[in-house]
Amino acid sequence: MRGWHCLALAGALTLVAATAAADDTNPPAAASAPAIANDARDQALQSFQRDMVSVLALRATAEPLLGAALLARPLSNPSKTGSFHALINRAAAADDSGPAVQWVRLADCDAKADACPNATALRKLTEEAPDNAAVWLLKLGIDTRDMKAKSTREDLAKAANSKIYDDYAGNSLTALANVVDALPPPPATQGAAGPAGVQALIVLANARLQPQPALPVVAKLCEGAGGDDALKADCLKLAKLLGWGSSPLSRSLGLHLFETLGDATEKATAQQQRRDLIWQVQNYSQLALHAQDDPTVAQLLLATARQGGAEMSQIATVLRTRGVSITAPGSWQPQPQSPDAAQQDTSASAHSP
Repeated sequence: MRGWHCLALAGALTLVAATAAADDTNPPAAASAPAIANDARDQALQSFQRDMVSVLALRATAEPLLGAALLARPLSNPSKTGSFHALINRAAAADDSGPAVQWVRLADCDAKADACPNATALRKLTEEAPDNAAVWLLKLGIDTRDMKAKSTREDLAKAANSKIYDDYAGNSLTALANVVDALPPPPATQGAAGPAGVQALIVLANARLQPQPALPVVAKLCEGAGGDDALKADCLKLAKLLGWGSSPLSRSLGLHLFETLGDATEKATAQQQRRDLIWQVQNYSQLALHAQDDPTVAQLLLATARQGGAEMSQIATVLRTRGVSITAPGSWQPQPQSPDAAQQDTSASAHSP
């Protein structure tokens, strides 16, 4: 798809901790350390995360249970009460629960039985957040998979006529940041940035597990609009909505649709905005990786997440606080990705529960 490598690059922000998490939870600097030290720190981090889940499982309100569920999701052999399934369902049953919990609950499903995403959570989302385009784009991916062409087209129309696009990644970052200090990080888990570096790593690494609609499917559908004026109109309406979406990935798709379907002015504007978006993503990603060595950066990331807001607003806040412009310098150009990186990021951008 034309321009899809840029969309994949923006999607990589949801995996901003992937470099650190490539060996589960090692920071980049650990690459030169002996393997035995890496293994020991991995085990200490996993044990610490498991201990936090045990403590947080005692909570009764939605947000800390959401944070606990996100922490529990990657753990192997969890206890019955400390599993992702148990915790996310308790969060969903809490009196103060909402769409952000149902969104993460989408991942509480059996992929081997082809039962993903969670049907109950999707139904709840269509009831609780009918004006959120992300919900309908998620459903669009399912209906496309099931070859329901009429339903797929209806999903696109509902998405185009929605009021917002929110994949609730900001809510998950906030939930994690608000619970990650439930216990002090043991010395064996800490790097140069101390406790704050460990906490920032855990927040970013676990937030990357956020469910996502299969946005490449949406791009393909709209790119095939051809002479279908009604489809093209809905795709351009959706592009405008996505341009103000909650995540870099959604914004990049909106710009991609304008570049594909818009007039000359819209295409030129989208190209400039895409350049700015990639600048923001790259600078935020670099800061996030430095959080393992710089306690000031780690504390900023945690404080920003605790303030709440969508993922994009958190990115902008971090950049402005660090004195980084959210507009790319006039001479700056995005660095091209290697074929291997583009392939990996495209797979990530297509992830669904």
